[in-house]
Amino acid sequence: MTPGRMVEHAGEWLRGSGPQSDIVISSRIRLARNVAGFPFVSQSNRRQHHEVLDLCRQRITNKRLAENVLWVAVDDALPIDRQLLVERHLISRPFAAAKNATPRGVAVGGDETFAIMVNEEDHLRIQVLRSGMQLSEGFDQINRIDNVLEEDLDFAYSRRFGYLSACPTNCGTGIRVSVMVHLPALKLTGEIEKVKRAAGQMHLAIRGMFGEGSEAQGDLFQVSNQTTLGKTESEILADFERTVVPQIVAYEQQARQLLMKQRPHQLDDRIHRAWGTLTHARVLGTDEVLQLLSHVRLGVNLGRLDTVDIRTVNELFLLTQPAHLQKITDEAMNPAARRVARAKMIRQRLGAR
Repeated sequence: MTPGRMVEHAGEWLRGSGPQSDIVISSRIRLARNVAGFPFVSQSNRRQHHEVLDLCRQRITNKRLAENVLWVAVDDALPIDRQLLVERHLISRPFAAAKNATPRGVAVGGDETFAIMVNEEDHLRIQVLRSGMQLSEGFDQINRIDNVLEEDLDFAYSRRFGYLSACPTNCGTGIRVSVMVHLPALKLTGEIEKVKRAAGQMHLAIRGMFGEGSEAQGDLFQVSNQTTLGKTESEILADFERTVVPQIVAYEQQARQLLMKQRPHQLDDRIHRAWGTLTHARVLGTDEVLQLLSHVRLGVNLGRLDTVDIRTVNELFLLTQPAHLQKITDEAMNPAARRVARAKMIRQRLGAR
């Protein structure tokens, strides 16, 4: 399977069938690892980059971590294929856009529940991505992958500092735990600052749909821990499962109940205006679509819109992105042409003319 073939199906994280998936879109666990005996990526020369890449690729592909593992040489990939991997949350934006063409690659599991970037900020960035609230399941999966890889790879480790990373905030366990949450009601009620304040008090980072440096499009936010040193993996995971996620979910649920109780007509108007625009517009930009889909998704989850299923809505968050749109239509388009093609594709997917 090539990156282009990915548009034939949605990633596992967009199934919309995981626990609490009305608010928690996806759960992600990420580990930072470096191979002992090699300088960090930023301090390595091109020969060392190649050595690390070849070593890790061989170990990863030989281990048969899944039935089908796709290996992509990212530095050789077409820009549109790199962007496609970013849109599917399989590689980071900096990894896709590296200007110095550092030899780098990514291994992707056939069901896209895991991806392993080689030569990003660290030698290895291992991630597991699951639909809904599945942090424990994700942690079990990534722990198995980490253990299997460590059988053949000697990871840089210090008794004092734990796993060593190019960034001090990733030292220790090297784990980052995050959830992508859909918070439209908190935005509509003007209470999204509640989440941001709570996150600050708990030393969490809140970012947009595509992580660091991205805006919160479509009322989608990524919430993650900022430090990995001084806490065990179990403690970090427990914080999210018992405190962080329940608190965010409770805030959003309260805001949704408030809207239905105090502003039902305004809520329905917002939802159905979004539906009307999506099913009748002839020109649509990416940002506008994500906001409209956010309101439709809220309507479906609240039972106030029954003309579309949640999986279709979830998939449109992804398929309307620029690289996916061009792969689906098999046509390179300028922004103006994409806006027309996007609107047409949405009408087709939603059964409108």
